[in-house]
Amino acid sequence: MDKVQSLKLKGMELFSPLLLAPMAGLTHSALRRLILELGGVGLLSTEMLAAKRLPMENPQLSPYLVRAPQERPLSYQLLVSRVEEVAPAIGKLHALQADAIDLNLGCPAPTVRRMGAGSRLMEEPATVRALVAEARRQTDLPLTAKIRLGETLDEEKLRNFCLMLEGEGIELLSVHARLRGEPFVRKPRWPWVGKVKGWLNIPVIANGGIFSLEDARTCLAQSGADGLMIGRAAAIRPWIFAELAHGIYGFGTEVPKVNKPALYLRFVELLEESFLPERRLGRLKEFSHYFAKNYPFGHSLASAVQSSDSVAQAKERALVFFARNEPLDEDHCSASCSKI
Repeated sequence: MDKVQSLKLKGMELFSPLLLAPMAGLTHSALRRLILELGGVGLLSTEMLAAKRLPMENPQLSPYLVRAPQERPLSYQLLVSRVEEVAPAIGKLHALQADAIDLNLGCPAPTVRRMGAGSRLMEEPATVRALVAEARRQTDLPLTAKIRLGETLDEEKLRNFCLMLEGEGIELLSVHARLRGEPFVRKPRWPWVGKVKGWLNIPVIANGGIFSLEDARTCLAQSGADGLMIGRAAAIRPWIFAELAHGIYGFGTEVPKVNKPALYLRFVELLEESFLPERRLGRLKEFSHYFAKNYPFGHSLASAVQSSDSVAQAKERALVFFARNEPLDEDHCSASCSKI
C-alpha cells in the first residue's frame, strides 16, 4: 500500500490522485454526484464541451452544464480546433466558476476528427501549440490536456509533442495508453505512459483499462504515473474510486459490500433531481449499458432498459431483473448512499 500523494495544480491541491475521465453521455451531474457520495475521487470532469457552442449555452437549461454545489473540484473539458474559439469558451468557463480546464487532444471518434479536433490535433502540433498558448493567455486556472499515444508508436514524435505541451503551459497530462485506432479490447500500453512520465516535469496521469484494484496496481507498477484517470469503470463500478483510494493510496475506509440495486435506484433519483424529464431516459439507458456489466446476464438488464419508453418503465424492468439476480437492501434509504 502506497502513501497517498496529493496533486498540486496552480494553487489547487487534489486530495486524491484519482481523476474521473470525461465521457460523452456519462460524466454528467448525476454520475458525478453518485461518485462523490461513494468517495475517493480527487477531480471530477464534465463531458467534452464543444468550444464553438459553449458561449451560447444556458447553464440553467443545458444538460451538459448542470452542476450541483458539491461537485468540486470540477474540470471542464473543451473540444476545440480553432484558436479563435478559445477566448470566448474560456470566458464562459470563468463565468461558470470552473475549477480547471482540460483540452481534448485524444478523442478518436470519427465525427470529432472530421471537425479537426480530438486526436486529429496530435497530427497538427503547430495548431496545438497555438491553441495551448492562447488558452494559457486567457486563464490562470489549472490547464490540463488528455491525449492518446498517437497514430503509431513513434517515441520521438510523442516526446516532442508532450514536451511542447509542457512548454506552452499544460500543468497535468492524462495519457490514454492506446494508439488512436486501437479499440478498448486492446490491452493498454501502460509502459508508454512511463515513457511520457520520464520526459516531463509535470504530473502524468495514466488512463485506459483500469477496472479493478489489480489493474490499478499493475498500471502504476508499469507506468510510475502520478495518478489514475478512471473512465468506463466509473459507470460500471462507481465505487471504484473509494476502492482504489483505500487499497492503493491508503486513505478512506475499506469499501463494504455494495448493494448494486440500491446504487442503481440512487442513480435514478439523482437523474430526477438533476435533469428535466425529457433528459433523463437517454442518460439512464447509457448508464445501464455499463452498469449491467456487473452481472453474468447483464445484457438482459441493458436490453430491458434500452427498450423502455419512460424512466418509470425502465426502473420497473430493472427491479424485475434485480429481483432475479440480487435482492434490494431492505434498509435502502432513497435519500442517501450511506446504506449501500
